[in-house]
Amino acid sequence: MKNKKPARRSGGAGARKGRRAPTGAPVIDVQYDCRHFRGHIPCVPNKLRGKICGACDEYERVTKSILMIKLGAIGDVIRTTPLVSAFRNRYPGCRITWVTHFPDVLPRDLVDELRRPDAVGLFTVLRGSYDIALNLDKDSEACILLAEADAGKKFGFTWKDGHIEPATPAARHKLLTGLFDSLSRENTKHYLDEIFGICGFEFAGEEYLIRRDPAAEERWKSRAADQAGGKKVVGLNTGCGKRWTTRLWPADCWIALIGRLQGAGYCPLLMGGPDEDEQNREYARRTGAWYPGHFPLAEFIALSASADAIVTQVSMMMHIAIALRKPLILMNNIFNPREFELYGRGVIVGPSTGCDCYYGETCTRTRHCMLDLGVDRVFGEIERLAGRGR
Repeated sequence: MKNKKPARRSGGAGARKGRRAPTGAPVIDVQYDCRHFRGHIPCVPNKLRGKICGACDEYERVTKSILMIKLGAIGDVIRTTPLVSAFRNRYPGCRITWVTHFPDVLPRDLVDELRRPDAVGLFTVLRGSYDIALNLDKDSEACILLAEADAGKKFGFTWKDGHIEPATPAARHKLLTGLFDSLSRENTKHYLDEIFGICGFEFAGEEYLIRRDPAAEERWKSRAADQAGGKKVVGLNTGCGKRWTTRLWPADCWIALIGRLQGAGYCPLLMGGPDEDEQNREYARRTGAWYPGHFPLAEFIALSASADAIVTQVSMMMHIAIALRKPLILMNNIFNPREFELYGRGVIVGPSTGCDCYYGETCTRTRHCMLDLGVDRVFGEIERLAGRGR
């Protein structure tokens, strides 16, 4: 029997075209080591541009295989995305797999493989092999996943002897600030400085990344233009979730701010999710402010893109606004304000009397500190950031 001809190794642009077998079926040297290869379905160059392996000028050999573990919440996932740019800059051609509960928020053109931490996702990830793996969640399931992953280098938080453990010494500072409020209060590094340092980078202004729907954004832009009639639209995200309700600004303050904005020639846009629906309807009824309702995440991002500026408490909305590069007025009382990086496009406003309840779920004062964040202060910052050229 004659020896079979060895299979040709994958090549880039200019590689030979697929031959045809006697049956008429094409013989294609599938380039399994290409970053665009998706396993069992067409890659993006094939789906959108009809490219075929062997004659494809978009072949990109995988140089590093990287596993990112950041399960949630949504805002935490979004604010971790600058690391994608850092890895791509250092390792051109790297293939990035991300495990998260919220894959729909990540841009598909920059994150190659999205996995949920379900049975199928974990089975696949734990049978893969990676050059680099990182976990920036401190939950036990995420730490255990990093410990079990097959990777040459590991960064962030892992699992050892039944407890969380820094994978490298660089993660120890971030672990300690999470364990001790006194250290957290003294911390002067913002989140991106911390996670970049953990992964061996120096933060250089890499922006948040987020998946966007241009068609949905165009629809909302048109609706906002019709609603505003030439006025600037100021998004007011009135809620902040159920965990730390001490962040909430009182209803009377929102009502007063809406009135100030309307009187100054702005179009206030009420925003939120299902938890804020009832109160936003009440605000709209009392003031006539625009409230289009609450929507799934992709549509909410598109709606947010229609605003000229956004006012929010520390919440998912903060991270969406930063990712969309919107002027941002950020209300904060219970968190370390040095934790946030606003890229020079925002301002943090807090109670004039400060706050005694660091990461507090209940207020220890007789008079809630958020009553001391005045409407004049918030309105003034809106004018400063959004009113230029109005």
